[in-house]
Amino acid sequence: MGRAGQLAWELRRSLACFGEIIAIDRRSEPISIDLSVSDSIRTAIREIHPDLIFNAAAYTAVDKAEQEPQLAYQVNGTAPGILAEAAKEIGAGIIHYSTDYVFSGKDKRPYKEDDDTAPQSIYGKSKRKGEIAITQTGVPHFILRTSWIYGVRGNNFLRTALKLLKGQQDPIRIVADQLGAPTWSRQVAECTALLLQQNITEGHFQPARGKSGIYHMTCGGNTSWQGFAKEIRLLALENKLISESTPEIQGITSEEYPTPARRPMYSVLSNEKLERHFGLRLPRWQTALCLCIADYVNSNCG
Repeated sequence: MGRAGQLAWELRRSLACFGEIIAIDRRSEPISIDLSVSDSIRTAIREIHPDLIFNAAAYTAVDKAEQEPQLAYQVNGTAPGILAEAAKEIGAGIIHYSTDYVFSGKDKRPYKEDDDTAPQSIYGKSKRKGEIAITQTGVPHFILRTSWIYGVRGNNFLRTALKLLKGQQDPIRIVADQLGAPTWSRQVAECTALLLQQNITEGHFQPARGKSGIYHMTCGGNTSWQGFAKEIRLLALENKLISESTPEIQGITSEEYPTPARRPMYSVLSNEKLERHFGLRLPRWQTALCLCIADYVNSNCG
């Protein structure tokens, strides 16, 4: 599910070698799907009859979700369960993407998959509901939690930061007390392809016994939003995307930048389980960002 989003676009690219990919959303033709309408989900899955469902679609407007909780819960919480049920009916599996926002952010060590969840926002609560709904169906599945997703397409922190750096003269003020792991959408898509390769048996998605479940999939290391922005500025300068006169990045506290939705102050995820079970590990966030900026330059996405 999903077609035009930054992760969905990268998945279409990375999964092409596995066979026919049918990417659908609310605007696709001749088959469309609206995750806010339950019957639309069931109809689309029965018509396509896929071997495996990838759900890269979500209600991601974190602050707006506080004003639209019903829609957020339907898209992020109810729809994944319906997708999983529909997959089970036709003998398919599902790979679903979730978020670091399912955790409270009050701990100071990387979160493991079986740590207690305590989301602080409607967005986080709705995403956690979706995880539970999929798990309860018993369908073969991977729920892949990632964090701070960015890429050369779509609306994300990287593209916003570059626009500010190119067009703003005053110092840019960015939150410096929230810590996480920036993760390039392409790295997630390519790692998903490697994960899928290990879990296909006779042409069908079939995780080994005990390996269905939740896995964390983020780049290594961690930083603050300010640290992320400063690294973007440095790489943008090196690639001549901005001038030397571009303003500096100043750090501020979360209290100085209040938002309708509460963000986790610390949302670093442990990727040890993914590496232990499948030998997969994403690069450190600085390495991935460097590669992404190079792709940004080459693709003229600015």
